[in-house]
Amino acid sequence: MTISTRKKITARHNQRPALNIADASVAQPFVAQPSPAAEPSPAQGPTTGSESGPNSGITATEVLDYQLDYWQRSILFWDTMRQRADNMLEHERAGLPPLLDFKYETILDARQFEHPANYALLRVSEVGEDCWEDCVDLAKPPVIVIDPRAGHGPGIGGFKHDSEVGMALHEGHPTYFVIFFPEPAPGQTLADVLHALRRFAEEVSTRHSGMAPVLYGNCQAGWAVTLLSADCKGLVGPAVLNGSPLSYWAGEAGVNPMRISGGLLGGSWLAHLIADLGDGRFDGAWLAQNFENLKPEKAIWEKYSNLFSRIDTERERFLEFERWWNGFYFLSREEIVSIVENLFIGNKLEKGLMPIHEDCVADLRSIRNPLVIFASYGDNITPPHQALGWIPAVYEDTDDLKKAGQRIVYLTNPHVGHLGIFVSAKVARLEHRAILGSLEEIETLEPGLYEMKIDNPSGDPDCHKSQFAVHFEERQVEDLSFPQQTEAFERVEDVSKAGEAFYRSMVSPWVQAAANPWSAEALKWLHPMRTSRYLFAESFNPWMNVVALLAKGVAVNRTPLPQDHPLNRKERQVIEQISEAVESARIARDSAYEQLFLLLYGNSAQK
Repeated sequence: MTISTRKKITARHNQRPALNIADASVAQPFVAQPSPAAEPSPAQGPTTGSESGPNSGITATEVLDYQLDYWQRSILFWDTMRQRADNMLEHERAGLPPLLDFKYETILDARQFEHPANYALLRVSEVGEDCWEDCVDLAKPPVIVIDPRAGHGPGIGGFKHDSEVGMALHEGHPTYFVIFFPEPAPGQTLADVLHALRRFAEEVSTRHSGMAPVLYGNCQAGWAVTLLSADCKGLVGPAVLNGSPLSYWAGEAGVNPMRISGGLLGGSWLAHLIADLGDGRFDGAWLAQNFENLKPEKAIWEKYSNLFSRIDTERERFLEFERWWNGFYFLSREEIVSIVENLFIGNKLEKGLMPIHEDCVADLRSIRNPLVIFASYGDNITPPHQALGWIPAVYEDTDDLKKAGQRIVYLTNPHVGHLGIFVSAKVARLEHRAILGSLEEIETLEPGLYEMKIDNPSGDPDCHKSQFAVHFEERQVEDLSFPQQTEAFERVEDVSKAGEAFYRSMVSPWVQAAANPWSAEALKWLHPMRTSRYLFAESFNPWMNVVALLAKGVAVNRTPLPQDHPLNRKERQVIEQISEAVESARIARDSAYEQLFLLLYGNSAQK
């Protein structure tokens, strides 16, 4: 697919299927299973004489079987909620360690640096039964995978064997992983984080005879890698940006509401207030809640309805993913205010005004290492507009890009969701393996813009490298045309600056004086993203012990009804109807948000 004109973009958007928040095998609880076509069920035995209306043709035995199955599934469902809560508490009591499916050793701990940051560099040391030396080719450049610090903990890039870490090892690359700890260092800034990442890159390069490492950045980590690339010329190799926003004002009206949320909330002051109430820390649970609210029909309704209807097969996958999803980490006040002000509201990275450290700003034109951008049209958190829109803003045209000596390669997926870009086993086995296997070829490309195409005739994501082929088609910067509302967002920036100045000088000192570690801890425990989980833990709710006992008895005698049972089909139809109703309400909500935004900040048409 070629991204060219707005007409083509709109057409592609209209053709793409509905979003999966985490279109991935590990995250299948988020995905609603399609309802089979409702067909008349043939008679399966004598029916009662009272049958009529919607249940006509369904026997009394089928009704009783379904009621028993429904009751059993209900017990198992609530027992899964209990297990999730207990897992969450166990993980928190253990200190929220990274959820990596690989053995590792710590190389550097940035908490011990002169300018401390809550980051650490790990080296993957074992893969299953194999040692590091048995899996890697030292002639290949090392890969550093950096997970997003956007509310959750680290590990999603190496969550399972078929992952970014797994594919890097599969291709023979010495692999390192950057983690972060639940609590930021006091007063930690973005400059401190970038200093830590720079030290990590230097350390890895030194360990591999000066070879520049490949940086693999997911979401937030992608723009951090971009800043590092702009600041560390010649130190890093190709940078792979997965679902990473660089153009924060880009997006489609009514489709990407996150881009206008800063304007509707009045700017950065609210994030500042939350961090002040948290005694200098911003709770990542707020970010996780925002993600769920973006697509409630997927992240809230279908996530649980799919678990309930398929409790016998989805339980373990649900619990596995929820262990990561419910591990909430903190950011410092300085970090969150800088991120909101400079990126989401100020869009300063695209404009070349993003401050890195004193007397230094990030200039994307200064990046010389090749960039590989992976985006998806099913991603409503970082749509291709935000992943690619910075290119025509930084480079006037294709000739300008070539004169700068830069190589930018992009590839898109038509439907995978935001988390699926990082966690989908299918994506890892095809797209990520293809990227890692093509790094040498990418470095030999002439300066310019290219679209990466993966030819996979079998359609099998488990195919071997010999069964798929990768080629690069040259594209024009001029064809990257995305809708813009620049004037409206400039007004948002002005409002945010005024509101932040007032809050910082007149309100923040009083809030900080009133906040303390005890009040901050109380707010943490009372956050809805936690209380809605803790409510089902045995230590919080003793009645869940009864559910656990009932679940054991149900599991012993459990015989699931077949999926084609007529009442199971009707149940799935009801689930789908509710999902469509929630989706319609969400679309109306997003449309209302867009209209309110235009009313507040100007009715400037998208260009």
